[in-house]
Amino acid sequence: MNTDLQANGSPLDASVLLTLPGRRRDSNKGDFGNVGVLGGAAGMTGAMLLAARAALHLGAGKVYAASLTPALVVDFMQPELMLKSLDDFFVSPLKVLVVGPGLGQSGAAHAVLVRALQHPATLVLDADALNLLAASAELKKALLQRSAPILLTPHPGEASRLLACDVPTVQHDRPRAALQLAQQYRAWVVLKGAGSICAAPDGSWRLNPTGNPGMSSAGMGDVLSGMLAALLAQRMTPFEALQLGVYLHGAAADALVARGAGPVGLTASEVLLEARALLNRARDADCCSD
Repeated sequence: MNTDLQANGSPLDASVLLTLPGRRRDSNKGDFGNVGVLGGAAGMTGAMLLAARAALHLGAGKVYAASLTPALVVDFMQPELMLKSLDDFFVSPLKVLVVGPGLGQSGAAHAVLVRALQHPATLVLDADALNLLAASAELKKALLQRSAPILLTPHPGEASRLLACDVPTVQHDRPRAALQLAQQYRAWVVLKGAGSICAAPDGSWRLNPTGNPGMSSAGMGDVLSGMLAALLAQRMTPFEALQLGVYLHGAAADALVARGAGPVGLTASEVLLEARALLNRARDADCCSD
């Protein structure tokens, strides 16, 4: 298989599905990292739960979640998730922290992001965490002072706010915009859209060929952020996790459409389950071919 993940600007291909490290027979949940997800303001708890479920289904050992809606105490559809209060959440042993799904842009959301930026875990920032970051010099300064890795997952609108430009400027040269974000924020970046661009602070970038219009529905970005967190928790490097997660996310949607489950009506919940199946099928096929 092709393991050259740094080939600048070249398209990703299915070989990236084989880059996740294997599992020993004597492994346990502690070997696969703890992921935390922060978000879920009133009316948007589903976004947080989608990200947390995606992290669980892509192999994280434990997944914690904390909602800005304190009444949420259990996910009856996914009871394996550990729902915490904000104070308990921040003392949990987290390897990777996702901030943004359903977060909103309230004062409480801003305060949560401040706390998250002070946390030593690897960060995946999505959705309103990106909008809050774009609007605050204080938050940007805190981000640039971090030593742990940061992944940013903007769509073109969020990217335009982070770069203080308009959307047509972002879309005119998407690789350039993704690289500007990576270098300006010292982060690994996926600029989402048709032909998502994965970019690294060192100037490396890759084009993702997977995905389809069925992904134009709510929750798709939340699922991607949880998938990325799970891969990071399993000891992938930021650029490896970014490429595998982005490729797998789109490939899962493509597989569903090929079976008739879209593009009309395709849901993020379906994509996260298909992503798990696709990743395991690829790994099984690789083992059988050795």
